Amino acid sequence: MDDHEQGYFTEENSAEIVIGRNKNAKDARLKEVMAVITRKLHEAVKEIEPTQKEWFEAIMFLTRTGQMCTDWRQEFILLSDTLGVSMLVDAINHRKPAGASESTVLGPFYVHDAPELPLGSNICLDHKGEDMVISGIVRDTAGRPVPNVKLDVWQTNDDGFYDVQQKGLQPDFNLRGVFRTDDAGRYWFRAVKPRFYPIPDDGPVGQLLGKLGRHPFRPAHLHFIISADGFETLTTHIFDPDDRYIDSDAVFGVKKSLLATFEKVDDPERARQFAFANPFWETQFDFVLAAEKS
Repeated sequence: MDDHEQGYFTEENSAEIVIGRNKNAKDARLKEVMAVITRKLHEAVKEIEPTQKEWFEAIMFLTRTGQMCTDWRQEFILLSDTLGVSMLVDAINHRKPAGASESTVLGPFYVHDAPELPLGSNICLDHKGEDMVISGIVRDTAGRPVPNVKLDVWQTNDDGFYDVQQKGLQPDFNLRGVFRTDDAGRYWFRAVKPRFYPIPDDGPVGQLLGKLGRHPFRPAHLHFIISADGFETLTTHIFDPDDRYIDSDAVFGVKKSLLATFEKVDDPERARQFAFANPFWETQFDFVLAAEKS
């Protein structure tokens, strides 16, 4: 059916006219995706009824978002994060069996090739912040400990910055490390208590949050990428449940199952064993890995 037989573009049939033009698409999945996006976009425009000035402002917002992107900053990912889309995509792609630990977003500050360290090592290289020890067991969904699991961990410093944000101020790979569970599935390492921090808010996404009356902060957390042969790789966080932003994470990454207990410990002897000042912080958190899908 050609355009004349379909009818001409009108307010009522706008989406179907556009979708019809894609009938010869070579990629079936692209054709399917563009049909849904076109239909939903046209529905939104019809519901909102933007003025031409408003629509141009929307286009310029997207233009500025693209112009803000660099090799080390991705403003469109930030936009996706703050709209909750990144977490939705993550949830769809990482549906877990009952009992398995939940995933959350990777975040923009992951660094490949962090050093592999012996269990118990201290990943805080500049010795700033409140000392903390983190430990737990990695199990499968049947409750069996999993040995030789790789845990790639990273976090902010006491000021709420990652090492890559403060080149020259923090040592390279500060508060980063890779560990492997022992034969009993146990892991432990030393670090410092993480702190809440703002996502980059000096660009169009930050300006949008401000106009919406939203703050740019993420609650304090530690990142983990947990992997082992025969299991799905788990990208997740553990969160401080007492953080002031725990109920309003700017990127919607908090899940109830990922709330840890950050306990302040007053024990001079244990502090001495850890080479910590007293008191110090402790959190214990176990992970459950889902079997790899066949």
